[in-house]
Amino acid sequence: MDVVPATPASAPTTGLAPDIAARLKRDGHGLVCAVVQAADTREVLMVGWMDDEALHRTLTTGRVTFWSRSRREYWRKGDTSGHIQLVRSAALDCDGDAVLLEVEQVGAACHTGTRSCFDERQLPVVQGERS
Repeated sequence: MDVVPATPASAPTTGLAPDIAARLKRDGHGLVCAVVQAADTREVLMVGWMDDEALHRTLTTGRVTFWSRSRREYWRKGDTSGHIQLVRSAALDCDGDAVLLEVEQVGAACHTGTRSCFDERQLPVVQGERS
């Protein structure tokens, strides 16, 4: 699978606050990982990717916006499905390479129609034990 550039040459200039932008550690494509968690249950719903503009839109509109690596465009969760994510809080991790978004999820978070992208997708694992 080919890796798609993070943003097109015509990407809008971001309005992300300079102090927030300075804290971000982006990957080679200018993206940070966005982990989306249900504010009420703390359940991890999905993971997406954001550039500075997607993060700016998310922080200033109350709705989650991602950068689609496959479609090479911004997409606001729920605009076509109706399964929206209403932002309740946002935090950067200690390294600045991931953002945690707590949301009120309306409908399914996963494009497969399940509440979470991690539903029914458990892997076999040997559980560690304390010594």
